[in-house]
Amino acid sequence: MAIAGRDEAKLQTAADSLAAAARVRVHPCDVTDKAQVRRLVEAVTQEFGRIDVLVNNAGANVKNRAVQDLDPATWDHLVRVNLDGVFYCTHAVLPQMRDRKDGIIVNISSIAGKRANPLGGAAYSAAKFGVAALGLAVGVEEKDNNIRVTNIYPGEVDTPILENRPVPVTPEHRARILQSEDVAAAVVFVCTLPPRANVPELIIKPTCQVYF
Repeated sequence: MAIAGRDEAKLQTAADSLAAAARVRVHPCDVTDKAQVRRLVEAVTQEFGRIDVLVNNAGANVKNRAVQDLDPATWDHLVRVNLDGVFYCTHAVLPQMRDRKDGIIVNISSIAGKRANPLGGAAYSAAKFGVAALGLAVGVEEKDNNIRVTNIYPGEVDTPILENRPVPVTPEHRARILQSEDVAAAVVFVCTLPPRANVPELIIKPTCQVYF
């Protein structure tokens, strides 16, 4: 397994925490950089022979997320991280999956990609709606190549992205909402289904969160 992200130290800490740490490879990569993504896919393919599963999980948000507070630079940043990065990684991995006629792509979108709201903000929601559309389109186009695509739409999750909430999140609230392992379990579920089965979309939310 290979994990990628911008901060090598954080990646190594995450890798060391896994039971299979000896089999985990760490690759610093900024998914908004097409060249870095290409080198990442080449390196991982060389190490493991192929990429069976791609999980697009990079995400970012800002504190001042209302439309009246957005500027073009912030918009560009959020779209590049939350949407463009998903396309770059998918585009880089698809050729080998097509050649094998096998592969799984999991996109971690957000409930904000199903129901736009001020909590996620305009730019974040727009990017996550884009992820949803991209994943569904790729799933339709690649189904005859036996490539399965799943969009997962988590509600509130206790991750560092909460630090960029306009209103600080209390420890009590963090304890009530989804934990990262809950979303990981959803990813494992869709990836361990038999090849004949595909879940195009999966919504997972905290019990306490309203979905409407």
